[in-house]
Amino acid sequence: MSAVKTIGKSGQVTLGKQYAGKQVLVDEIESGVWILKIGHFIPQNEQWLHQPGVKAELDRAVAWAESNPPEHSDLQALEDRIS
Repeated sequence: MSAVKTIGKSGQVTLGKQYAGKQVLVDEIESGVWILKIGHFIPQNEQWLHQPGVKAELDRAVAWAESNPPEHSDLQALEDRIS
Protein backbone atom coordinates (compact mmCIF):
# COMPACT_ATOMS: atom_id res chain seq x y z
CA MET A 1 0.00 0.00 0.00
CA SER A 2 1.32 3.42 -0.90
CA ALA A 3 0.24 6.68 0.64
CA VAL A 4 1.39 10.25 0.22
CA LYS A 5 2.13 11.92 3.56
CA THR A 6 3.38 15.41 4.32
CA ILE A 7 6.22 15.91 6.77
CA GLY A 8 5.13 18.56 9.27
CA LYS A 9 7.13 21.58 10.39
CA SER A 10 8.45 19.61 13.39
CA GLY A 11 9.73 16.84 11.11
CA GLN A 12 7.02 14.32 11.97
CA VAL A 13 4.94 12.05 9.76
CA THR A 14 1.62 10.65 10.97
CA LEU A 15 1.10 6.97 10.20
CA GLY A 16 -2.31 6.51 11.84
CA LYS A 17 -3.78 5.78 15.27
CA GLN A 18 -3.34 2.02 14.85
CA TYR A 19 0.42 2.60 15.23
CA ALA A 20 0.22 4.94 18.24
CA GLY A 21 2.71 3.96 20.94
CA LYS A 22 4.47 1.34 18.79
CA GLN A 23 8.24 1.20 18.48
CA VAL A 24 9.51 1.64 14.93
CA LEU A 25 12.91 0.89 13.47
CA VAL A 26 13.78 3.43 10.78
CA ASP A 27 16.38 2.42 8.18
CA GLU A 28 17.52 5.09 5.76
CA ILE A 29 18.74 2.96 2.86
CA GLU A 30 19.72 6.03 0.84
CA SER A 31 19.09 9.74 1.09
CA GLY A 32 15.33 10.24 1.25
CA VAL A 33 14.47 6.52 1.17
CA TRP A 34 13.35 4.98 4.46
CA ILE A 35 12.10 1.58 5.53
CA LEU A 36 9.98 1.47 8.69
CA LYS A 37 9.61 -1.74 10.68
CA ILE A 38 7.38 -2.13 13.72
CA GLY A 39 8.83 -4.31 16.43
CA HIS A 40 10.10 -4.69 19.97
CA PHE A 41 13.65 -3.49 20.41
CA ILE A 42 16.17 -4.19 23.14
CA PRO A 43 17.95 -1.21 24.69
CA GLN A 44 21.70 -1.22 24.06
CA ASN A 45 22.57 -1.60 27.74
CA GLU A 46 20.41 -4.78 27.96
CA GLN A 47 21.59 -6.51 24.77
CA TRP A 48 24.24 -8.52 26.64
CA LEU A 49 21.41 -10.35 28.41
CA HIS A 50 20.30 -11.86 25.09
CA GLN A 51 23.64 -13.33 24.00
CA PRO A 52 23.35 -17.14 23.72
CA GLY A 53 25.77 -18.00 26.55
CA VAL A 54 24.41 -15.42 28.97
CA LYS A 55 20.80 -16.29 28.15
CA ALA A 56 21.48 -19.98 28.86
CA GLU A 57 23.09 -19.13 32.22
CA LEU A 58 20.18 -16.88 33.18
CA ASP A 59 17.67 -19.57 32.18
CA ARG A 60 19.50 -22.09 34.44
CA ALA A 61 19.61 -19.59 37.31
CA VAL A 62 15.89 -18.83 37.00
CA ALA A 63 15.06 -22.57 36.87
CA TRP A 64 17.18 -23.16 40.00
CA ALA A 65 15.53 -20.24 41.84
CA GLU A 66 12.07 -21.53 40.93
CA SER A 67 12.81 -25.00 42.31
CA ASN A 68 14.73 -23.83 45.42
CA PRO A 69 12.61 -21.57 47.62
CA PRO A 70 14.44 -19.13 49.90
CA GLU A 71 15.42 -20.36 53.35
CA HIS A 72 16.33 -18.57 56.56
CA SER A 73 20.08 -17.99 56.82
CA ASP A 74 21.98 -18.34 60.07
CA LEU A 75 24.35 -15.41 59.59
CA GLN A 76 26.40 -16.29 62.68
CA ALA A 77 27.03 -19.82 61.36
CA LEU A 78 28.12 -18.40 58.00
CA GLU A 79 30.42 -15.91 59.69
CA ASP A 80 31.93 -18.67 61.81
CA ARG A 81 32.67 -20.72 58.65
CA ILE A 82 34.78 -17.96 57.07
CA SER A 83 36.72 -16.92 60.17
